Amino acid sequence: MGSRHRDILSMFEVGPCETPHQMGFLIGRRFSRLIQSRLSRDLILRNQLLPWARAPESRPLLEALCDHNRNKFPRYWDELVGKAEGADVPVLDKLLINFRKEILPFIPDKETKSNSPEEAIECSDVLVVGELMAVAVHNEDANVALVGHTYLVKGTLSNGLCFISYNYAGELPSCAFGFNNNGMGFTLNAVPPSKEEILAGGIGRNFISRDLLEAMSMTDATKASVGHSYNLIDLKARRIRNLETASRTRLSVNEVDETPFIHANMYLHLQVKQVEDENSISRQKRAAVLPKNSKQDFLLLLGDTDDAKYPIYMTGPTLYTLCTASLKGIRRKE
Repeated sequence: MGSRHRDILSMFEVGPCETPHQMGFLIGRRFSRLIQSRLSRDLILRNQLLPWARAPESRPLLEALCDHNRNKFPRYWDELVGKAEGADVPVLDKLLINFRKEILPFIPDKETKSNSPEEAIECSDVLVVGELMAVAVHNEDANVALVGHTYLVKGTLSNGLCFISYNYAGELPSCAFGFNNNGMGFTLNAVPPSKEEILAGGIGRNFISRDLLEAMSMTDATKASVGHSYNLIDLKARRIRNLETASRTRLSVNEVDETPFIHANMYLHLQVKQVEDENSISRQKRAAVLPKNSKQDFLLLLGDTDDAKYPIYMTGPTLYTLCTASLKGIRRKE
């Protein structure tokens, strides 16, 4: 994993803990400065999410999101609350940034919205499984508010499971990528379903990806509120699947083989109405024509800046590539 930013990426080892709340509290306390800084600088939170949450009309959606996710994943809910307490920040702020993708489509257009950077279209992946290599190479792209506000967590649970995750300050591990000692890993790509495809008040993507960190085997990610693209990696079996999901438990699975599979931020095989995004389309087209014969080619592809308007490797002013990660499967024995 590498980065072109000068900030040192910190890793915090935590656990086993008596409760999920304690784990969240310890993570929040360790990274309280970063979490507080991110919340104070995040214009999407300050200019869109918080004003919306303070209005009476926000209550039905916010309550539905809280009820459904707390009931489905009570341990992760307690972890999130503990993190807010450890970082000494309002629980509401933490909820809003963790549910931001489930909320933003339902915020009416307002004058303040034009003063905030648009929600980022994030991440690019190259995936391949063949006799010579099984590898997933991933660019983690995000809004400028996340630059300098990320860290690694190595968490150990009481049952012996251990995971390592890349984290956005204040959010559940991990809305980006991670892996565990069961040999399971994942990377994520945002996708842009149109508004009529979105289920209000469903399960949040941050809670689903937190659950993936504890996966024992290939896991289907369903019942999402908005939709997402999951690259599930079985490091021991050398298998990679791309799952595209949408609300109402819609799911399409693509088994990756020796032909390199490229995913930016558009649905490729699940039939869903989506917002056409020039940035994603441009990156997908550019990646298609670049060499893809080795891991080094994949890294060069994800570092490509040939397109000045929509480079694969993003350097601002709004969107940045925070880091590049590579997850490699174990080579088969002869």
